[in-house]
Amino acid sequence: MSEEARVVSSREIHHGRVVHLFVDTVTLPNGHTTALEVIKHPGAAAVVPFLDSDTILLVRQYRHAVGGYLLEIPAGKLDAGEAPERCAARETEEETGHRAGRLEKLGAILTTPGFTDEIIHLYAGYDLVPTTAATEPDEDLTVLTMSFADALSRVEHGEITDAKTMSALLLAARARDRARA
Repeated sequence: MSEEARVVSSREIHHGRVVHLFVDTVTLPNGHTTALEVIKHPGAAAVVPFLDSDTILLVRQYRHAVGGYLLEIPAGKLDAGEAPERCAARETEEETGHRAGRLEKLGAILTTPGFTDEIIHLYAGYDLVPTTAATEPDEDLTVLTMSFADALSRVEHGEITDAKTMSALLLAARARDRARA
């Protein structure tokens, strides 16, 4: 048995502004051949912006795909050739109106590897300086100030359900715990 899958053919179904949908015919490592739908995504970056050690900024953002508002950390798609850290800094400023003086990498997540190659790079942002927000026309969001403890409690109680936000908050809590030890 091979350790790698082999793409026999690939057919683009849709070329969108953000994602591209393909149907790939793939021979899996176990030897079986199947058709798989794959969404190609350029990747993204997201930031837990800390006003101080106990206070963060979140955005309450309308998400059409789920039919309502979600509490999230600021995030956005990587532009062509853009480094994840640069994207993280840009999105923090655009969405919250604060520039991060320092970013620390928390990790990266594969959002839904069953059908997309999207990777979101996660950061904690510190030493925030107020600037001016510059949201995009397709964004409907409000910036909220919240205690870090409250945000973590909302994860535990199912009030924050966005995967990147949950992951980043939990990773930031671990990083903070390690720094305090």
